Amino acid sequence: MRKLLSPFAGILAATFVALFLSGCGYNDLQRQDEQIKAAWSEVINQYQRRSDLVPNLVATVKGYAAQEQTIFIQVAEARASVGSIKATPELINDPAAFAKFQAAQGQLQSALSRLLLVAENYPQLKSDAVFRDLTAQLEGTENRITVARNRYIKAVQDFNVTVRSFPTNLTAMIFKMDVKPNFTVDNEKAISVPPTVDFGKAPATPSTLPAPQPAPTPAPK
Repeated sequence: MRKLLSPFAGILAATFVALFLSGCGYNDLQRQDEQIKAAWSEVINQYQRRSDLVPNLVATVKGYAAQEQTIFIQVAEARASVGSIKATPELINDPAAFAKFQAAQGQLQSALSRLLLVAENYPQLKSDAVFRDLTAQLEGTENRITVARNRYIKAVQDFNVTVRSFPTNLTAMIFKMDVKPNFTVDNEKAISVPPTVDFGKAPATPSTLPAPQPAPTPAPK
């Protein structure tokens, strides 16, 4: 009799566990966690797209404004800082690492904005076809970053609400699933605006260029 009941008891226990997990929000937590991972992958994809544009953009600007060494160094350092952070899936579970990632991306975006402003002082650079193409690609990438980041923000918000709501919060505690860090409001204000350059303004004289010298007075004959 016990031999007959053993398989039945196992099936009954498995069914109970399945019903329990389904009813306590376990499946919702798993589904939302996967949505966060997918949204994060797209954020990283677009950030990488921006980083890949940097070398060609810097090289193009250097061709016309080689003396702007300070901004080139700033861009190089910002890109290196971004590259030093491994944006693994585990990063989205570590608030400190996530904050460091945000800061690095914000630094790169700020450096790129300053780089693009250099073009205001160089009319020939602004009319360069390669430069215009690269800035158009960069602007499009920044827009994609904004969209991808907003999707990630929404996915994390949904997950965090589920983790903190009863009774799924009990399931989350059992399986050690905690709220995930998200982009902060201050950070969002700082990096959500794509870098733009108003090419309609009159070019200013580059401060780094020497002032034109007066023509020498001819010696009396």
